[in-house]
Amino acid sequence: MMFYSLQETLLITAAAIAIDWLVGDPRWPTHPVILIGRLISRLERWLRPDSAAPTPGKLKLRGVALALITVMAAYAALALLVRAADWVHPYVGYALSAWFVSTTIAVKGLKDAAMLVYRPLAAGDLGQARHYAGYIVSRDTSAMDERDTARSAIETVSENTVDAFLSPVVFALLGGAPLAMLYRAANTLDSMVGYKNDKYIHFGWASARLDDALNYIPARLAGLVMTLAAALLPGLSPARAFRAVHTFATLHPSPNSGIPESAAAGAIGIELGGRNVYFGRVSERARMGWPLRPLAAKDILSAVRLLYATSILIFVGVIGTWLIVRS
Repeated sequence: MMFYSLQETLLITAAAIAIDWLVGDPRWPTHPVILIGRLISRLERWLRPDSAAPTPGKLKLRGVALALITVMAAYAALALLVRAADWVHPYVGYALSAWFVSTTIAVKGLKDAAMLVYRPLAAGDLGQARHYAGYIVSRDTSAMDERDTARSAIETVSENTVDAFLSPVVFALLGGAPLAMLYRAANTLDSMVGYKNDKYIHFGWASARLDDALNYIPARLAGLVMTLAAALLPGLSPARAFRAVHTFATLHPSPNSGIPESAAAGAIGIELGGRNVYFGRVSERARMGWPLRPLAAKDILSAVRLLYATSILIFVGVIGTWLIVRS
């Protein structure tokens, strides 16, 4: 459902990307993702109380209810807000839509989080770097060496090139702020309950599958755009990025994450993947890319540059399309 014309939607999306570059995640008023997270926590307590021990099948059904209620609530809330703002004045609707779309994007937030890992790591403070890496990954960071600490930041930045940029932009272009927020709700569900552990293997199944489905096309777009972005950056190789996607992407356990991660690994000339520890369990992830040299802290900067170059290419594409439509 389109709330504005194509021309208006393109301009709103471009404005949202620019707002995120300049402002990043807002601290006031409360970020919409925080509100979505609170809703998910309350629904989880209702649908999966500690006193209950439902069968795996019932847990899956309750997980489906959790996912549907959350994404429908996010969409409906934004649709009402956009309609109300548009009733006040079209420009109020445009401004509100651009702001809310910007809250679904996190290019600046990703950069800031990665730099919190990079700065102490480059200065030789591994303990502090591990501490900040723990903010952005679910794996155990307490015993990671310099290479694995840098790798965790690079994998987060590259994977979230889809989750925190391309996907919300695609959904904003398709259905404005309400659809972008629906996507962000689905992604938040996956980050909170989409784990393959004893607690969430059944209850989080629907949330994980919904996130996979919504990211499917944007992830494949990422393979193309990140390859083009690598061509704009000195020291990165678009040819290696292209070959890495086609060689390694399908080895990743996620149907989507392997594409941006292998593109980044190929472009930079490093190897991602390997041994991780999740909730006390060792997971050996497929290795992606060719280790042309040892992975180091400076490679975090290359991943951030690739993220920004990707966002700039999309921004230029959106503005270019707007100019064509406008003419």
